[in-house]
Amino acid sequence: MPRCVSNRVQQPRLNAADYFAANNLEYDPIVFVDQDEVVKAFEDGRCDVYTTDSSALASERTKFAVPDDYKILPEIISKEPLGPSVRQGDDTWFNIARWVYFALLDAEELGITQANVDEMLGSDNPSIKRILGVEGDFGTPLGLDKSWAYNIIKHIGNYGEIYERHVGPSTPIGLERGINALWTQGGIQYAPPIR
Repeated sequence: MPRCVSNRVQQPRLNAADYFAANNLEYDPIVFVDQDEVVKAFEDGRCDVYTTDSSALASERTKFAVPDDYKILPEIISKEPLGPSVRQGDDTWFNIARWVYFALLDAEELGITQANVDEMLGSDNPSIKRILGVEGDFGTPLGLDKSWAYNIIKHIGNYGEIYERHVGPSTPIGLERGINALWTQGGIQYAPPIR
């Protein structure tokens, strides 16, 4: 019977319990107080598996003495979407954070990158003109200038570029996009157009 480890946070424990029950598998749960203890127990071989979201698994794996000795299984056993959050009641900041996220996704979908954003200012595509502030002024209602999305893309790139640079396959974390890809590439990332 595999020994499964988790911290005392309820969600990972429930996810493991549900997965093993749904697959009619037995396991011996081992619970620790904090995440560092969980990771140490797993690395020391005191348990056979541990669960948390895939980005945390990938990040923790980079800290192991030999990261390639550990495999992150491809099964997604729960839905734990991660994303930006803001303090409740700060509607202005909420709207800015939400539309920055949407703009980064739209830029990736439209092919606007950090390298070509200046060239794209001359595009005939109305969606590209709007996102870069060439036409319309979506920034003012957000409390920003009309070049807000252009400035972001110019400095840090589109969503895909940011993902690849920080957590993608060529980084030590090494996460494939999977369902985090754009909807046009088989993922679930989808944003409304800037209008």
